Amino acid sequence: MLKFISKYWGYQLVGWGLFCIANIFFATTFEKFDSIFQKALLLYLVIGLLISHLMRYVIRDLKVLTWQVQKQIVGFLIITFCFALTASITESLLQKYFHLLRIVPGEKEIDVSRLIFSNFLTFFIFFFMWNSIYYIYHYVEKSRRQQMDTLKLESLVKELELKTIKSHINPHFIFNALNSIRALVDENPVRARTAITELSNILRSSMQAEKMETVPLHRELDIVKDYLALEQMRFEERLQVEMDIDEDTLDQPIPPMMLQTLVENAIKHGISKKVGGGTIVIISDFVDDRHELIVRNSGQLVAPGADSSGFGIKSTQDRLNILYQDKASFDIHNMNDDTVESRITMPFLPQGHSFGQVYKFNN
Repeated sequence: MLKFISKYWGYQLVGWGLFCIANIFFATTFEKFDSIFQKALLLYLVIGLLISHLMRYVIRDLKVLTWQVQKQIVGFLIITFCFALTASITESLLQKYFHLLRIVPGEKEIDVSRLIFSNFLTFFIFFFMWNSIYYIYHYVEKSRRQQMDTLKLESLVKELELKTIKSHINPHFIFNALNSIRALVDENPVRARTAITELSNILRSSMQAEKMETVPLHRELDIVKDYLALEQMRFEERLQVEMDIDEDTLDQPIPPMMLQTLVENAIKHGISKKVGGGTIVIISDFVDDRHELIVRNSGQLVAPGADSSGFGIKSTQDRLNILYQDKASFDIHNMNDDTVESRITMPFLPQGHSFGQVYKFNN
């Protein structure tokens, strides 16, 4: 039965019920719990309940809660005054009509004006309390809804940002891969067909990765290996690849296509610009309870951090910020005169936990 009662009516019944209990307690204490008191209390409860309910309709119809704060305060005071006066006049007339008044010793009849004023003060106090509780409740509810809407909006914006970044990454990667295949078509058709097979594997993996915020490192490495195999057909002996992967890190989650983007960036801006080619080293390891992913390539940045404005580097920074906020870092710099290092540091994920769980724990 209770589930069919709205919050508003639940609060109304509890509030006026507590008022009734308090009055009965004091009347019993001072030995005034007679038939006159009982009828007067019932009349007061009916008037208070009906008038306060009518007051709620006026507040909602006038949309007082949408006014500026100063106007809301003035509006609530005016509404409280008007309804307290209406309730006091109604209460006083009905009390006199039904003979529910106690004549003070020394007086022959009831002073109606004084009675109305006395009832007005009582109703004003209770309606002021009622309006204050009503206002505070809706203010808290409004703030809570705004906070929830803000969180939903932030979540939606992050999701859209991630999708936008991914939509740029995949075409960027595809165009480079197609250029590699085009270079092989006339020179070596057999290698070209092999390259197409490699590309189909990469595209299949990347399409599946589109649906996820993170993927296990071993899946990302499969894409990288296919990509490097494709590039080695183009560069031949000019491209050397070394991998130093801690097997314990293979199940660690990383943003999809992130490692591939760094490798692609290393080939585009490092290996391809050197006549003799160079080496790409991929390292994955745990350092101080954090997962480090490193890509080193032959080459040189024009200046430290000079390449940070490129899309590949910027997308890496943006995705880490969106997914991990300040719990992950990315850095690209010259290690020496002929080696560039890109280093990603991410939170360590315990075995059997999801990325979302670790993110909540760290928060």
